[in-house]
Amino acid sequence: MNGWLATALAVAGGLTMLWLLALAALAIARPRGNLLTEAVRLLPDLLRLIPRLAGDRSLPRGTRIRLWLLLAYLAMPLDLVPDFVPVLGYADDAIVVAAVLRSVVRHAGQEALDRHWPGTPDGLAAVRRLTGLPVNPAGS
Repeated sequence: MNGWLATALAVAGGLTMLWLLALAALAIARPRGNLLTEAVRLLPDLLRLIPRLAGDRSLPRGTRIRLWLLLAYLAMPLDLVPDFVPVLGYADDAIVVAAVLRSVVRHAGQEALDRHWPGTPDGLAAVRRLTGLPVNPAGS
């Protein structure tokens, strides 16, 4: 077999393996139960929340960097699962957003989420469930 062909096949196989591992990671990180449907429904509000959080200088730098990287991922024309695939095409974006928001809330605190939430109180309750926070925060 030609050396270039063997190299190309090895690279293609490696990239396919990485893609399958990324899909497996998404399947493991996905919100359980009804939360994935809620995350997809809330995606427009979440897309307004992320830049607000990313621009908040009171949040730790690593948290803001994570949010900017998330925005870059969402802006990329290539997805792990193409958007034209029904349901799953947008679910991968929702899963990535949910995973990053869980991490952000752990590091930045729920006050930042409450302060920057652009949607309805019901939407905030859904995001709280998505990130593992209590739906009714203490003191409300």
